[in-house]
Formats: sequence, C-alpha cells, structure tokens
Amino acid sequence: MADFIVTIAGEKHKVLAEAICKEMEESAKARGTGIAKRNPEYIKKKMEEGKAVIATTKDGRFAGFCYIETWSHNKYVANSGLIVSPEFRKEGLATKIKEKAFELSRKKYPDAKLFGLTTSAAVMKINSELGYRPVTFSELTDDETFWKGCQSCVNFQILESKNYKNCLCTGMLYDPEEKNKKKWDFVKKSKLYERFQSLKNHKLLKALKMSSKVLTLFSTAKATN
Repeated sequence: MADFIVTIAGEKHKVLAEAICKEMEESAKARGTGIAKRNPEYIKKKMEEGKAVIATTKDGRFAGFCYIETWSHNKYVANSGLIVSPEFRKEGLATKIKEKAFELSRKKYPDAKLFGLTTSAAVMKINSELGYRPVTFSELTDDETFWKGCQSCVNFQILESKNYKNCLCTGMLYDPEEKNKKKWDFVKKSKLYERFQSLKNHKLLKALKMSSKVLTLFSTAKATN
C-alpha cells in the first residue's frame, strides 16, 4: 500500500492540472456518467483560492483530487470532481480526500449546506459516514449555473426531461443544523438503496426511450406531410 500526502492544493500543484483534467474525463467515460468538464485553468484557479484537495505519493506523483464550489451566495457547498488515479484505487484514498474536502468546506463555510450528486455506492457510503443523507433534488441548490454543469453528462437528457427534479444520480445533503441527528446508515440500507436505484434507473431510461421514440415518429410524420 502506497503512502499518500493528502493536503490543500497550492501553487506547487498547478503543474498537475492537466493530468487532473484528463483523469476526470477518463473517469467519467469509464462510469458512463459525467463530472462537469473543467479545463486546467479552472483547476489552477481553485488551487490559488485554496479550494481544492490533492493527494500525491511521497515522490510527488498525482494520486487523487477534489475541489469545492459554492452556490446560492455561499448557502450551498459542493465537493466536486472527486477522482482517484486507477493505480491507487481500493486503498481508501477516496475516503481520505473526501474527509479533507469536508473539513475544508466546514472551515470556510461553517453555516453552508454541503451537497453532492453521485451514482457511486462507494461515494454514498463515504458521504453517509460524514453525516450526509439522501434527498430529493428540490432540497439542493436552485442555482441555474450548477445545473448547467450537468450538460456535459451523458445522462443530461434525462435530467432535462424530468425538469431537473430527478435523474440517475442520487442527491445527498449535509445540513449543519442537523449535526446532532442520527446519521443515515448506508451500510444497513445499502441493499434497499441498490434496489431503489436499479428501479429508478430502469424507469427513467424507459421513459427516455419512449420519449425519443415518440419524437422520432412525430418527426417522420411531419416530414412526410
């Protein structure tokens, strides 16, 4: 198992911005979902602002990354773009990065609600241990800029067809005002979640295919008239 340095990214890490963007893109392709595409300049800016967490090996190789964004005038904070380099996966690094990003978010924005969208059971488990709970999209930020970031996801058509109220992703929220409440236990409820997620995905994809079929028939009929 490799030793990692997980820290707030700074000036010296800017040289890794291109590698980070490339890994974000490759990770999204592998999962069939999309992290909002970011360019190296955006990642560098996050580093300058002290709003990014990076993991490297002892000899300086890139291992993982995550950054934070604020929405609705700092009322909501998202830990975005979580990635771990393939060679370092299954070593608990994602958990360490998320914990550091959570700590950074709480320090910078102690009154903000933290949220995220994910299709990953592993990420849901990490989030639940930090105090997040699954929520409907209506409990997340209504900032249009955030939702526009989903346009680079292959499933954006589903989100759009549902008027931004549902998609294959699950919304999760940490509300600092609920910190004394009992945590949502992902481990105990994971099987229930998996069945729910499978059913939801099936219904959404079926509805999308039906909608596409109707649109095709309409277009064909219009063209022949």
